[in-house]
Amino acid sequence: MKALSAAQLQSRRLPLDRLTVRCAPDIFEFSSTREITPLEEGIIGQPRAVKAMEFGLGAKHPGFHIFISGPIGSGKTGFAVTKVKQVAQSESTPDDICYVNHFGQPDRPIVLTLPAGMGSELRRDVKELVEELHGEIRKALEGEAHEKRRSAFLRQVETRLTAMFREMEELAKEEGFILQKGQSGIFTIPMTEEGKPMSKDDFDSLEEKRRQEINDREHRLESRLADVLRRSRNLQKEANNHLKEIERDSAHQATKHLVDALKEKYKNHVKVVEFLTNVQEDVLENLSDLKGGAPSEEEEGTPAQLILLARGQRPSQLTRYEVNLFVENGAQVGAPVIVESNPTFTNLFGKVEYRSSFGSMATDFTMIKPGAVHQANGGYLILQALPLLASPGAWEGLKRVLRTRELRIENLGEQLGLPSTATLKPEPVPIDVKVILIGSPRIYYLLYNMDEDFRKFFKVRVDFDSVMERNQENIRKYAAFVGSVCEREMLLPFTAEAVARVIDYSSRLVSHQRKLSTSFHDIKDMIVEAAMWAESEGATEVLAGHVDQAIQEKNFRVNRIEERIQETICDGMLLVDTDGAVVGQVNGLAVLDLGDYAFGKPNRITARVYLGREGVIHIEREIRLSGQSHSKGVLILTSFFASRFARERPLSLSAALTFEQLYDGIDGDSASSAELYALLSALSELPLRQDIAVTGSVNQRGEVQPIGGVNEKIEGFFRLCQARGLTGSQGVIIPASNAPNLMLDQAVLDAVEAGRFHIYAVSHVDEGIEILSGVQAGQPDEDGKYPPGTVNALITEKLLRMEEKWQESSKQAKKSRKPASIRSGERSGENG
Repeated sequence: MKALSAAQLQSRRLPLDRLTVRCAPDIFEFSSTREITPLEEGIIGQPRAVKAMEFGLGAKHPGFHIFISGPIGSGKTGFAVTKVKQVAQSESTPDDICYVNHFGQPDRPIVLTLPAGMGSELRRDVKELVEELHGEIRKALEGEAHEKRRSAFLRQVETRLTAMFREMEELAKEEGFILQKGQSGIFTIPMTEEGKPMSKDDFDSLEEKRRQEINDREHRLESRLADVLRRSRNLQKEANNHLKEIERDSAHQATKHLVDALKEKYKNHVKVVEFLTNVQEDVLENLSDLKGGAPSEEEEGTPAQLILLARGQRPSQLTRYEVNLFVENGAQVGAPVIVESNPTFTNLFGKVEYRSSFGSMATDFTMIKPGAVHQANGGYLILQALPLLASPGAWEGLKRVLRTRELRIENLGEQLGLPSTATLKPEPVPIDVKVILIGSPRIYYLLYNMDEDFRKFFKVRVDFDSVMERNQENIRKYAAFVGSVCEREMLLPFTAEAVARVIDYSSRLVSHQRKLSTSFHDIKDMIVEAAMWAESEGATEVLAGHVDQAIQEKNFRVNRIEERIQETICDGMLLVDTDGAVVGQVNGLAVLDLGDYAFGKPNRITARVYLGREGVIHIEREIRLSGQSHSKGVLILTSFFASRFARERPLSLSAALTFEQLYDGIDGDSASSAELYALLSALSELPLRQDIAVTGSVNQRGEVQPIGGVNEKIEGFFRLCQARGLTGSQGVIIPASNAPNLMLDQAVLDAVEAGRFHIYAVSHVDEGIEILSGVQAGQPDEDGKYPPGTVNALITEKLLRMEEKWQESSKQAKKSRKPASIRSGERSGENG
């Protein structure tokens, strides 16, 4: 056999300086984060996201709303708030929004929009106006001029009424009656011949004919008096109306200058002037309210009266003249930026509140409350996508607002088609708002593909990357970020060495020597924990050792399952060898991801070959414990094997591959190279080293491809070897293309430096089989033959022998299947 030389084996070991990178503390210009200027920017290392955000904020056309997607903890929300506020400060402040009473239809309040700050002025002006109207009207109605005018008119009416009464007395006298006034009206009394009122006894003592005559004259008199009474009542009604007109005119003359002055102030706002005119008209129509009197008969039972009475208020309290300052922007600088953390239907779109009074629920226009969309009108609204979608009616309501560009305040029950009680229907508010949604990439793609309205409204995607380049600029910003966290959270300062360890931890999170993590939430947690360990020791600064302690303690809190699996392997319940050599057996490596913790788990992979034509059978795939990616990897290694060894003749081979003691399924193709090594070993009958574990996928050309979780896989096998005792020959084979992903634990680095553990990098399966078997793989010559004693030559010879046995067994089988008459004739010929 052609053995692999020590030099060849050594050439495939990765040197220590390629197993990790370390940030040198001397690259920093500070000794601790006390000397660092806190980070001012809202985001680090996201140039694509920053550029997309700037475009989205600059696009003012409808439909160019923004969706920010990215991994959790990457600072999306903080970046959005900071960036939007920067842009909003330079923009114009939106108008104030007010709701006022619709005097003709109290259930349909009217919207007024005024420049920022004027809404509160209008509310104050109207309040003062009503108070002044109250005083001026009282003064006018109690004044001498009004009283003279009223008295003069009443004297005229009294004169006319007196004349009418005299006319009725003359008519009565002509018919022989006297008129007498009583509390319940005017009575007719017959006269005696002497012209005196006739008593009842005198009337009863008269003859029947005389009494009948008097009754007939009384009926005739009543008929004649009816016309005079009708004219009297009409005169009284006209007098009452004219008295009201006098009061109205006096009130109008006394208050006209007040209303006109206010109209002049708001002359550029047509709806405000119209509202003031309506207030003036309503005041003049309801002078009893200002006088403190009871409502008129015409006012009783109107919706406005009923609402006010249900609230336990008298109409004289003048609620209907108030101004509901719905949205006030007087103190706002620039455009508003609203972050709604609980985007329910009512929190977004406002509501009409109710008050319980006298056993019923009532409301009015002063109880209309704004939502986040109203408050963000003219500016920006930042929402989290997941709670928005989870809130009933909220997502559809938001799309409706973006589509119609107006917002009607409605109950959620109406949106869901449920029966509702009578309520207010306020005039819709025009809406001009830029919406920024924040969510995961999965939510973005689901909405983009499942909701056709989404792509109409959210045309700008701000995509956050999970990693950024590990360069000097980003390292400097990372250090500033550490300083910002220390200052904001009032933590102990970090030394330059501790900041360097934070940088290295960031690269470890993304498993790449040239990248840094953008998961600032995880980085912040680690910074806080390191500061806590430093404080517990009474230190004045956070050292690199405290950062290492924080990492170790965090891992210890969540690695219980890893320890139990390691114990099970060490106890021999899970069979994994870490020394010796076995034919058709190799140690594969898998990663178990528990969400908050991931670790590597060694698995024994075995292969068995036998004569047949079934080809390579993977047991997990046959019983459907194999995922699609793993099944694909098995088919690819089968294709590679067939393309190398079955070019000239078919394979007379049946082989079985399996993960020993695996009962819960497997996925991924990172074990395909290990499975191929086990198959090659079974065919070449060369034992494979059990002190080396293998990871890496393989393609149809036999090239070893990169895989994920390389650090966890190496460390998982290392811990097992460490628990059993490091021998100095143990190690792991990884794809050469995974070398930049190595950010190994310090314990592994120390073992490698001491020569007690090794990391091998291979680019082709031939390199891997040489390390595992200690025999050269061999390259074919011009005739396609492999050098004797090489792995591929041994496999070729074994397959040739198996093919010969298959052909021989096939001939014997055919011979045994011949008809009896033919076999009998053959025997006769032999005997002859």
